Formats: sequence, C-alpha cells, structure tokens
Amino acid sequence: ARTYARWKAGALGRIDRDLATRLSLLMGIHKGLRFLFSDSERGYAWVKKPNLAFGGRTPVEIMAQGDIFSLARVRSYLDAERGGW
Repeated sequence: ARTYARWKAGALGRIDRDLATRLSLLMGIHKGLRFLFSDSERGYAWVKKPNLAFGGRTPVEIMAQGDIFSLARVRSYLDAERGGW
C-alpha cells in the first residue's frame, strides 16, 4: 500500500527484488487471463468467482493474502490452464 501511495504521488523510488517479483507475478496473471478469456470482462469476473482449486475461495482472496506464494499459486494455476506447464 505504501509503494502504491508513493507511486500515485509521483515518487517512484527503488524497485527491490521483492517488488519486482510481485510485479512479474501480477503481469503474468494478467497475461494468463487475457490469453484464456478473449473478453476481458470474463477474465475480471473469473478472479471474483469461487474456485474449487483454491478451496472454494476466489482468486482475488488468494492474491490478497499478501505473500508472494499466494500470487505464485494463482499464476501457476493460470499457466497450467493455458498449457504453460
């Protein structure tokens, strides 16, 4: 949240390894959604729907846990769905 607030204020600052990894995972999730859903609204809806692969939780709930492993879990799921593994 602090990084976003800094960026919104125009102060980019330094991007460390942790932030670079998180950004990479988020970009991969976005790319996977765009690949799987030609209609972007369907992709945005998918992240808000409960999914059995995530124990009935939504992908957004998983990603919002705040750790890199949760982002990686959603990214890996999407990669597997599109045949990336």
